[in-house]
Parts: sequence; C-alpha cells; structure tokens
Amino acid sequence: MSLRINDIAPNFSAETTQGRIDFHQWIGDQWAVLFSHPKDFTPVCTTELGYMAKIEPEFAKRNTKLIGLSVDPVASHLKWEADIAETQGATVRYPMIGDSDLAVAKLYNMLPADEPGTSEGRTAATNATVRSVFVIGPDKRIKLMLTYPMTTGRNFDEILRVIDSMQLTARHKVATPVNWKQGEDVIIAGSVSDEDAKTLFPGGWTAPKPYLRITKQPR
Repeated sequence: MSLRINDIAPNFSAETTQGRIDFHQWIGDQWAVLFSHPKDFTPVCTTELGYMAKIEPEFAKRNTKLIGLSVDPVASHLKWEADIAETQGATVRYPMIGDSDLAVAKLYNMLPADEPGTSEGRTAATNATVRSVFVIGPDKRIKLMLTYPMTTGRNFDEILRVIDSMQLTARHKVATPVNWKQGEDVIIAGSVSDEDAKTLFPGGWTAPKPYLRITKQPR
C-alpha cells in the first residue's frame, strides 16, 4: 500500500531488541522516528546507528522516541550493537525491530507486498529500498518520509531540524522558511488574515510581498 504524508502510520506488533511491542502503544503520546536499514553489519548503517545513539538525548528533549528496523532477526541486531559500540563509541539504547519475515518493510511500502521469502539469504542490495526515515506524530500520523540510497549516509541533524519546525508549526500558525533553524524568523501562515495576525503576532511583521509576512519566532 502506498503511504502519504498525514496518513495514519500503519500499526504492527513485532519483536525488538527490547522485547515485543505494539507500535502505536509504544509511541504513546510522543513523537517517533522510525528509521530502517537494508541489512545488519553494513558499513554506512553502522555509522548511522552509532550517531543516532550519540544524539538520542537531543530527540528526548523534543519528546521524540527512536526505533530502528532491519530485515534481520533480533539476535543479529544484538550482535551488531556490539560492533556499533566498538567502532562508533556509542551504545545503542533505543530498540531495533527484527523484521525477518519482511512484514513491517512491506507494511511501510519499502518492499513490494508480494515480495517472497524471509530475510534468509537476502543481501543489502536486495533490500536497497529498506532505507527510509518516517517521522510520526503523537496523533500517529506520518509527518515526514525520506528514502536514501545505500551509499549515502543520512543527515540526522536535519531530522532534528525538521522536528523543531513541525513541533513549532503545530503549536503556532506559522511556517518555516528555507534552511530555517531554531530561533530564526518564521513566516505567518497564509490561512491567517492580516487582522487576525495583529492579535497573534503583536510584535508585527515585515511583508516584502502581501503573501510573504515575516515575523519573529513565537516562544
């Protein structure tokens, strides 16, 4: 099934390195980042999992949980975690989903629904499309989807930046401009009339065009 922004994130039950979970119950009232990997013991993903382990506290500050996925069994993940700690200098403390039956990868449209077999005998190249990032809100809706090629490491600092933007724009009637970072000016949403904007943004705004109203970031 195809997934789009604002669709309900498909729910599932699966084994992880921290026990069996129901995905929606695991998210609870928080945000979540589900990021997937084509195979255990692959070099680029090893660096990614290590970096996410290092910056997990930054996600926690944003009320956001992390969960990884690879189409290999949990026992393999646990061995991989030891390699990650040794080579990346960080201990993985977030759960990793074991998806050896490919069920979650298919559910999230990372592999075709009719893909045969299990993780047994599959290579990273076979699973090349299982390399995505999904950001899911407390309402269990998909807020962001990204898919990367195997040879390009993901920029997870960008995921933090996007979460900052989405959480801000969920609370206030604003949008964030190109390359926006926390604390920088924002754009008043087009759905807000000038009259209402006077109340919502008493500090005023600048408008190089009527549709481009720039104001200070709400606190």
